Amino acid sequence: MVKKRWLKNFSVFDLVMMAMMASLGIAIKPVVVPLAHIITGPLYIPGGVVAGGFYMLWLVLGAGLVGKRGTAALISLVQAIMVISIGIFGTHGIVSFATYLLPGIAVDMVLLLTGHRGCCLGCCFLAGIAANISGTFLVNVVFFQLPMLPLILSLSAAALSGGLGGIIAYAILKQLQRANILNHEG
Repeated sequence: MVKKRWLKNFSVFDLVMMAMMASLGIAIKPVVVPLAHIITGPLYIPGGVVAGGFYMLWLVLGAGLVGKRGTAALISLVQAIMVISIGIFGTHGIVSFATYLLPGIAVDMVLLLTGHRGCCLGCCFLAGIAANISGTFLVNVVFFQLPMLPLILSLSAAALSGGLGGIIAYAILKQLQRANILNHEG
């Protein structure tokens, strides 16, 4: 019953925007990850650490576009379902539910704790960092189990990449506001 009422908070337009953000996040992954491997390979850092900020930005952008609590978690849930059901690049099987869902929850938690909804540079920056660090950490715990020093290096790179992704999401939101495409304070 609670789920049904929670979903009623989202309009059809909101749900379409979230589906688009989920799809774009998945579609960009096969392009960005190989490019990131060029940088991260010699450093023995998993490529998803750097690439993550650029496909996590869609979670932050979606949260800013829709402006409602739970948006990023819902986008990441849709991504997890897509990856598992279609078997898209980078799937980790059923574990994808956790590895995809945690970054969305992290974005929503940052926005909840700051009282923001993807409305300013600071909250978008922090949400991007939280998304990429949480995803990087969970993938490390489940799959890579890096030693402490490479893990710290990976989490630092994830913070930088995630923060940059948040800044890009904010820049897109600002451009949409200037073009009067985005009506709410987001």
